[in-house]
Amino acid sequence: MNHDVSKYKKLGDSMKFLFSRIKGLVATILGLTVALSGFSAFAQAWPTAKPVKIILPSAPGGSSDPLARMMAEELGRTLGGNFIVENRPGANGNIGASLVAKADPDGYTILFSWTGTLISAVTMYKTRPFHPVTDFEPIVLIGSIPNVITVDARLPIKTLNDLTEYAKKNPNKINFGSTGSGSSWHLAAELYKKTMDVKMVHVPYTSPAAVNKDLIGGDLQAVFPGTMAVSALVKDGRLRALAVMSDTRTSVMPDVPTTKELGFPELQSTTWFAFLAPKGTSKEIVQKLNQAVNTILAKPEVRQRMSNLGYAQLGGTSKQFTDYMGEEIKKWGSIVEFSGAKID
Repeated sequence: MNHDVSKYKKLGDSMKFLFSRIKGLVATILGLTVALSGFSAFAQAWPTAKPVKIILPSAPGGSSDPLARMMAEELGRTLGGNFIVENRPGANGNIGASLVAKADPDGYTILFSWTGTLISAVTMYKTRPFHPVTDFEPIVLIGSIPNVITVDARLPIKTLNDLTEYAKKNPNKINFGSTGSGSSWHLAAELYKKTMDVKMVHVPYTSPAAVNKDLIGGDLQAVFPGTMAVSALVKDGRLRALAVMSDTRTSVMPDVPTTKELGFPELQSTTWFAFLAPKGTSKEIVQKLNQAVNTILAKPEVRQRMSNLGYAQLGGTSKQFTDYMGEEIKKWGSIVEFSGAKID
């Protein structure tokens, strides 16, 4: 019987090539398995390898400071790591937020931020410093605090209707202060202007303390801040609170009616606070943080502490937070367009 040697040689070469490819594929699969298991082990070890920096993009002592530090303390207890709050103020929060957007997505740098910084980055800036969804992994909503409509107590304005009537009769004679263009203080006032069809003058500042100083001095006539920022001035009679911009009253100012009670349910503005991580952060780490925050918010003692500070508890899933940001961007985008405010 004749054997075609070349035929078998070709077959042998083909088998060698096939086994070589299979061997390479197996090595690749094993490599990926080892890498993934290593990554999973890293995620499981988090956050004990080193301290987790919580970047707070505002100066120490602001209304966001107590909540950020309380959450850092509680996260340390819940997850076993060391969570440290690091203040990075400037540019309406954009300096600190941009720093986190560029950080390594290893779970050891996260952002504690709020409405004004996150939403205005999309709605106000000609050149966006970052996008709150595409440049971050939204983790979880933590809490919110309503804005409140307040005026200099020396003015002959006792109610929300008085303010509107006064503003209509005296266009651009009311100066209102804010902590910067695009801040929640600013946008809350613009929402009021649009809803009530009145004209007032916006005077931006860089800090709550600077706004309050000029309110007391009489250079400003109104301000639309978060409740905690002016609660002391309201209590001592230097400011008059006319309405809380919410559908429920706040524990900080229980005697002040809501805009919904006064017949203006559309006139609502709250400053919400949340955690975000750099884009690309492990879903396991994001989920761990989300679950931890929801566990913390369910604690009765935490709920009480937040209530004492004027915060409503939020929580929920990462997807719910992402969807909510989309709604907020749409809502406040129209208000920014109305205001005409833009930042290069």
